[in-house]
Amino acid sequence: MKCKAGKSTGLIEVRRRPGRPTQGLLSVGPLVFPCALGRTGTTMLKREGDGATPVGDLLLLYGYFRGDRAPAGPPSSRFPLTRIDARDGWCDASGDRNYNRPVRLPYPASHERMAREDRLYDVCMVSDWNMRPAIRNRGSAIFFHIAKPGFPPTEGCIAVSPLAMARILPLIGPHTRIRIYR
Repeated sequence: MKCKAGKSTGLIEVRRRPGRPTQGLLSVGPLVFPCALGRTGTTMLKREGDGATPVGDLLLLYGYFRGDRAPAGPPSSRFPLTRIDARDGWCDASGDRNYNRPVRLPYPASHERMAREDRLYDVCMVSDWNMRPAIRNRGSAIFFHIAKPGFPPTEGCIAVSPLAMARILPLIGPHTRIRIYR
């Protein structure tokens, strides 16, 4: 699907690379980019901590960016992007009332920091995976974010190079879905 002026692309497609279950090819209209997938590949039965990327359609909701690493301001995007600060976290404690939700640090339950040193969340888009309602142990923090060099596996997210993210963000919007195939 080509992006027309003023309109966003409604679908990102992700397919596993043959022979490499932890890597994929991500298509946005005619553009194709390599991506990293979960350390155990993809799954139809996502569980917390399984390291798999869930198969199915994920709606992108909003995003974060590291303002201290983007002196010119937020990247070009049709999404609302929030600047990450040192107190931003994401709860991954399945039994917590804020499971799979943003939290302010310090936080007593298990969580991850959004202000990572490794640059993975320099741009981080939040998907609707297990959000409304959040079901215990079904998985949390399934994001679309920056990949490490060489595309090593993620914990279940979809990750692309910084250059790919810069090309993709202006083409997608709040109604964009990521379709992950088996």
